[in-house]
Amino acid sequence: MGRCNCPPGPPGPEGPRGPQGIAGPSGAAGATGTTGAVGPAGPAGAAGTAGEAGPAGATGATGTAGEAGPAGATGATGTAGGAGPAGATGATGTAGGAGPAGATGATGTAGGAGPAGATGATGTAGGAGPAGATGATGTAGGAGPAGATGATGTAGGAGPAGATGATGTAGGAGPAGATGATGTAGGAGPAGATGATGTAGGAGPAGATGATGTAGGAGPAGATGATGTAGGAGPAGATGATGTAGGAGPAGATGATGTAGEAGPAGATGATGTAGATGSTGATGTGGILGFADFFALMPPDNATTVAPGSDVSFPQDGPVSGAGVSRTGPSSFNIAAIGTYQVFFQVSVNEPGQLLLTLNGVDLAYTVVGRATGTTQLVGMAIVQTTVINTIITVRNPAGNAAALTITPLAGGTRSVSAHLVITHLA
Repeated sequence: MGRCNCPPGPPGPEGPRGPQGIAGPSGAAGATGTTGAVGPAGPAGAAGTAGEAGPAGATGATGTAGEAGPAGATGATGTAGGAGPAGATGATGTAGGAGPAGATGATGTAGGAGPAGATGATGTAGGAGPAGATGATGTAGGAGPAGATGATGTAGGAGPAGATGATGTAGGAGPAGATGATGTAGGAGPAGATGATGTAGGAGPAGATGATGTAGGAGPAGATGATGTAGGAGPAGATGATGTAGGAGPAGATGATGTAGEAGPAGATGATGTAGATGSTGATGTGGILGFADFFALMPPDNATTVAPGSDVSFPQDGPVSGAGVSRTGPSSFNIAAIGTYQVFFQVSVNEPGQLLLTLNGVDLAYTVVGRATGTTQLVGMAIVQTTVINTIITVRNPAGNAAALTITPLAGGTRSVSAHLVITHLA
């Protein structure tokens, strides 16, 4: 760098001199360079105490650089200044456009056909399995060695389309299989006859689209077509690595339950077995039904007249009876012979709004009242009744004090006589 021929400023007071440095050897004269900017001052050599600096003089015009003087002795290395603050990050530049596509390489010469594998025995055609859920496309594995060509099996019927499974994660590539030895090329065999085209099956109903599932396992191999004329033996290609099989996809959605078939004919009745020996008599049990009686009326012809308030409904006909504990004493009154607990049920069709209840020995049992305010439904009652004396008389009564006489409905709802029932069951 050249020196600046600027006029000096007024000198300050001189300080004491330091020791004189040794002059270095004279350097070769360099070519006159363009005047560079003034660099930062180097560290000061040892010197006396500096006087106060005078005011800076006006900067003179830049003079022509003089020849370089001899190099002075190198001063001691000054302490490195701290790193300055990082500059602001510049704005992101606009992305460059895509470069032009490279030229397409020439198509390589096709390799000759490899030798035909031995024909395997004809296997029994398996039934078409249900379509697995469609898995995600895995990473393509390298081509495996060609397997032996099996005989053409009978085509299975098309199974119903399974629900589409979610896209599964691609399986990793499996280890490369061992390369089989190259067989001797066989002569070209005669072309096999082309089989007749089968009738196309009807399209099955589309299954509901399910969520994309994990990749399903490989489906069964399709039927092999007729073997064409063998081409000349080409060089064996390199065996690609076998890809890892994807996990089995989830099962397809369950189809709707089919209509139940008709019941088959009843089987023949088996021969009657030999009667077993009579067992010993067990101990007498507790509880259970001790007896029952059913009394009924038909309308018509029974209950031809209305039942006035304070009068009893007639049940003049006898139904099934067990035991002699309950018996009738007239068309509308019935005797309970033994003291005990009884369940009493009655039902009567009537035309008018009204009520019915049970009586014991002519006394109303208030807790047994049933009734209706409107409509034509039956009056139905059921209650537990306890007797405290033998030969208690029970009836079904239109309570005294009610305003309406009750008409027992004839031919209710149709042409058949309608029944009214009184059923008394001895419980305990």
